Formats: sequence, C-alpha cells, structure tokens
Amino acid sequence: MAELTPSLASSSRLSLPPFLPRAWRAVSPFLPPPNFITLHYLYFIGTCLLASIIFWGSSTPSRSISYTDSLFLTVSAMTLAGLNTVNLSEINTWQQIMLFFLIMLGSAIFVSFAVVEIRRRAFERRFKSIVEERKREKRARSNSGRIMSFAHSISRKKTLSPTKPEVDGVVVRGSKIQEPPTLDGANDAPFKNPGDHPRPEQRLRERPKLELRTIEEGKPDNIEHSNEESDSGNGLKSPDANGNEVKTPISGVRNRVSFATPISPSSERARRRVLTFQGVGARQDLMNHPIRTPRFEGVPPTPMAESRSSSTSKPHQYAWSGYIGRNSQFSSLTLQEREQLGGVEYRAIEVLAVIVPLYFVLWQLLGSLGLGAYIAHNRKDVTESNGLNPWWVGAFNAVSGFNNSGMSLLDANMIAFQTSDYMLLTMGLLILAGNTCYPVFLRLIIWCIYKILPDASFHEYKKTLRFLLDHPRRCYTTLFPSTHTWWLAATLVALNGIDWIAFEVLNIGNTKITSLPSRTIDGLFQALAVRSGGFYVVTIPNLRIGLLILYVLMMYISVYPVVITMRNSNIYEERSLGLYSDDPALASSDAVDSEEKGTKKPGLIGGLKRKMTTQAAPREKRGYFVRQQLRGQLAHDLWWIVLAILFINMIETSQFERDPVNFSVFNYIFEIISAYGCVGISVGVPDNAYSFCGAWHKASKLILCAVMIRGRHRGLPVAIDRAVLLPGDHLALAEEEDAQIRLDRAQSSSRGIGG
Repeated sequence: MAELTPSLASSSRLSLPPFLPRAWRAVSPFLPPPNFITLHYLYFIGTCLLASIIFWGSSTPSRSISYTDSLFLTVSAMTLAGLNTVNLSEINTWQQIMLFFLIMLGSAIFVSFAVVEIRRRAFERRFKSIVEERKREKRARSNSGRIMSFAHSISRKKTLSPTKPEVDGVVVRGSKIQEPPTLDGANDAPFKNPGDHPRPEQRLRERPKLELRTIEEGKPDNIEHSNEESDSGNGLKSPDANGNEVKTPISGVRNRVSFATPISPSSERARRRVLTFQGVGARQDLMNHPIRTPRFEGVPPTPMAESRSSSTSKPHQYAWSGYIGRNSQFSSLTLQEREQLGGVEYRAIEVLAVIVPLYFVLWQLLGSLGLGAYIAHNRKDVTESNGLNPWWVGAFNAVSGFNNSGMSLLDANMIAFQTSDYMLLTMGLLILAGNTCYPVFLRLIIWCIYKILPDASFHEYKKTLRFLLDHPRRCYTTLFPSTHTWWLAATLVALNGIDWIAFEVLNIGNTKITSLPSRTIDGLFQALAVRSGGFYVVTIPNLRIGLLILYVLMMYISVYPVVITMRNSNIYEERSLGLYSDDPALASSDAVDSEEKGTKKPGLIGGLKRKMTTQAAPREKRGYFVRQQLRGQLAHDLWWIVLAILFINMIETSQFERDPVNFSVFNYIFEIISAYGCVGISVGVPDNAYSFCGAWHKASKLILCAVMIRGRHRGLPVAIDRAVLLPGDHLALAEEEDAQIRLDRAQSSSRGIGG
C-alpha cells in the first residue's frame, strides 16, 4: 500500500484540470496565512453557514423564517451578539436547541479549551518524536562506533563554504553568539557556563541555502549589534571575508554573525497579502512570526550570566541556569533545560485541560439547575405566557448568561424578572464568571488548589501549579500574572461601578425608573449586563439619553480590559508590535526624542499631539506597549463601525424619512455598536419584541452579520502568541532572539547615557 501512495498521488495530480494550479498560484498571494486567527474565522463562518441552512430548512411552517433571518440568528448566537430579528418564543423547539448549542460552540472558553487540547496533543506528538529520534541516534552511534568530532564538523563547513568566515555559536535573530576564544587558541575546549551544556555545533541541524555574513562594528545593518569591543584592546585580530582585520573579543564579548536567509518567492507573495490576519495591534508588514525563525535541533544559551543586567532578569524556581525576561521569556537555557521547560509546560497544560472544561460545564450546569428550579417554583406563569417550559427557559438563560449572549426565549427578556432578586443576582454572577471576570476566577481557583494541596503527597503537582501561576501566558490566553489580574479586577470594578452609579444618578426624576420596586438591584444587574451580558431589565428607550450615550461607550470598550491585558502579557509582544525591526517610524521617533532633549519642553498641545501621532521609544516610555495596543485596537475598530453606520443609514433612508424618531441615527449607532461589541442590548421597535435590527432591510441585516463576525474576532490574541502556537524549536529560538535583542538595546542605551 505504501508503494502505491506516490503513484496515486501523482495520478491525482495529473487528473486535475490544468487551469486549477495556475488559478491557485494567482489567488494564493492574496489569501491569509494559515494561523490561529484564520482558522478561527473559518470555524465561525463555516459553522454559521452550515447552521443557517439547517435552521432555515427546519422552519415550521416551511420557510416561515427567511434565510436572511436564519443566517442572522445563527451568526448572532455563534458570535454571542444576542440580537434577534424574530421573537425566539415563536420559533420551534429544534431551532431553540440549535441556538442553545451555537451559543456554547461560540463561547470564548470553549474555543480556548479546544486550543489547550490541540496544544496538549501536539506536545505529546513532539515528545514521542523526540524519543524516536533519540532511539535512531543511539542505533546510528552503535552502528558507526564513533561520533563526528568538532574538528571534522569545522572542516566540513570549510568545504561547503570555503569563502565564508569560520563561525562558532548559534544564530540569534540573525546574529551569532561566538564562544570566547582562549589566548592559546584552544578552540575545541568546552564552553564554560553554569549549565555546562554541549557545544552548539553538536546540536545544530544542517540548514541549506543560508549565507553567512559578518557584521562589522560601526557599519549600519538591519540587525542590532551586540557588546562592542572594549577600548582596552583585549581581543584577537583576524581577517574577515574581505581581508580586513576584525577584532574578536576575548572575555564576555561576542562576535555577531548573521544568517542572511534568501528571500523565497513565497515570502515575497506573503508581503503582498491583502488579508494578513495577524491580529489586532500586530504589525502587518513584518515577516516576524516565530515559525519563520531558522529551526535547530537544540537551542543553546545566548548571553553569558556576566553580561546580564540584574535589573532586567531574575532566577526562577527551577534549578536552571537561564534567566526570565519580560512577560516570562526564558533565555540562556541549555538544551536539557529547554526540554525540562517543555515538560513543565506540558504538565501545566494538562492541568488546564482538566480545570477549564470543568469550569465551563459546572457553571452552566449548576446555573441551569438553579434558575430552572427557581422559575418552575416561583415564576412559572411568566414562561407559560410564552408557551415555554420553565426548566427550559432557566437552562437557556443560564447558558446565554454565562456565555454573555443576551438571547432570551422570553419576549420581555429580563424585564419579566424585575422583582426577582435571586434571578437577577444569579444571572449577574454567571455574566461575570463567563466573560469579564473569567481570568480572575480562574486564577483564584488555581491559587486555592495550590494552597489547599499538602506538600508531602502533591509536591510535583504543586510545582506545576506554581509554574502556572508564575508564567500563565506561556500556557493559556486568558490566565494572567498576578499584577495583570489585580489590574483587570480593579478595572472591572471601576467600570461596573460607573455604570451602576450612572444608572441611579442619571435617572433621578425619571418616573419610569424610580417607580421600580427593586431599583437598586435592577441598576446593578443592568450595569453588569450592559458591557457584555446583553440582557436588559428595563425598557432601554425609557432611559435618559445621557445614560444611553454612556452605554454606547461601555459597549464599545467592553472587550478592552481583557484583550489589552492579554496582548500586553503576550510572550512575543515586542515581536508582534515590530519593535526590533528597522521601523522608520520608530527611528524617526527616536531622532525626535533625542532632538527635543536639547530643546525646550513641548507645550500641552504639542505633547498631546506627539502622544497621539508618534511612537515614543519603548526604553523611554513605560506605557509604550499599552499605547501601541490601544492604537491598534482603535485602528481595527473605527473604520468598520464608520462604514457600517454609513452604509446601513444609506439603505435605511426611507425608514428614517417615514419615522425619524424611532429610526433615528442614534438608534442605528446604538444597534451597530451593540452588534460590534457582541453585547445584544437593543432599543427595540415599538410594535414588536425583537431587536431594532429586525425592522431593517435584508441588505442591512447582512452588513450587521459581517459586523458581528468582525466584532467577535477583535478580542482574540494576535497570531504571534505563545499560548496559541504549537510547540517547536522555533519558539525557543524566538525567545533567545528577543532576549538577545533586548540585551543589545539595553546595553546600547547605557553606553549612550554613559558616553
């Protein structure tokens, strides 16, 4: 069978029409690369299209719901937007069940668990391949009876590339760390470092078509230089490829040699992609993905311990010789330590593979039982008025609340439970647990397990939990370090508090609100639901206009606290933002900063203009990363919202002319922001219970479908995120690259200050 496979493959290739390969070559440069965000889009779009066909075909009576409305409802459920163009109480039970499961399939926690499971299986395959590779190496050594010596490998390099300079070390971001030579020329002496690791050349995999080029001090290049040679002259002079003498440092200073990788046609095509799908805030013009890093069999250490700055690195709990940089970047690890780190990450992912699904299932299961029992025993008349089973309504509301969908089978949504404090408080807790407070609750659960388990019998398990608490973003997208988690919790308390206070204060004198018997609890629930929950306990048009404008703002920034924290704690944040490339904007900003140091301080207007239009150097501005993420988020959001408002208002002009009050421009803006934020709150229409968009034309509904899908993906991590990438040597090498570049920039900055 194995022998038949190539022939079958070749015959299948020959049977393809000749125009298909040409068409694919013409279209492929403009398609997005296969990464996490691309697959996420495909998953959502494909599921929505398939579900919409089934939903439309199962209507009773047949085709009573148009395909446009069927597509809108499935997209709204899958993206957790929660808007509905028909009353959900009027669709059949099968369609309600479809929406019920679509809400869970579109949940951010469900998608994150799928990523955890895929990465866990990838780790297992990688470990299996490592074991098999070592077995093959052992058999090869036993058959050959000898190991290739270091001198033989050097001579082989000379044979393959006689005109290139001799090099020693490992490539880091296009730069090579060379072993400090000794005065007696004993180049075959072992490399001395705390880990006493094997020589790098014994672990490097052969990489064809790589060109070596030396970087001479003082000459411009697209790669930052490492430690400069000391002025004392302690170094060895050797001729380079051009015959010029280049000084080689002796102690603690390294020659930097870079691999000039030939630009392939596929790389050139990738630069012209129309749809890059790199993620919000990520630089779209950089070939900086870790997977593009040259891969080696092992990752040797980069800078020596003596050259590390104690202020930017610290030892970790494991007995490793490396260092931890910004956002849990491990560097200067030996091959064995890298393998141990991979094992620790795998065990941490195994823990998450148990905790995350239990969290996802138990919250919804217990919420469904609690709400169903309460409605069945206390508010059965509310559900019977819509012809629904109380247990089914409780379960649907619990799942919708936990996943922050906002869909409800009741036409009145949560207005029917204005006086039910238990119902409102339980739903509010589910809203927090499933979205905005999920990172906080998850870290709290892991911390409690870590504290409760005894040291004697669960020592290794507690070490894994400790690693997960110390370095969560290496393993999971929405589990943050302690400082980030406290900042997130404080932000959520502040934003929800503002909404609650505004509900109470801005409605003073509004008899439609002040007459509510449980006004305080209603205001608290509405504050919790307005940012992402999507439910409403009061009629939205009855609220004061100032409060509605505040709700528009809160719906727009609903994703900001979690997503900015996620991207700011990304292992490869600098790489995703393109900080270490030849960025003309960054270089010009550095020049502007250096010029303004010698001039007078800019005024208020000038300073504000600089902050909004230029990029300050990251080593000078501590808030640089957050500002970059906010700029990227705004650039990602605004043009979609503006275009949606423009086109929908153009389509709905006749509605506005017929009824300018109910079809006002503000109502359209409110609905579009609610859809883009995947919130689900709507001003509604006066003659029906569905959302305001239910009265729109078909073209407007289709545009809003695109807005919901786009809005659902604005909360994703960037494609260059450790927690969504499969394990591999290229990830380890990317960390070493970033650590070396960060060290180079710190050293060059200190030399500039000292000089």
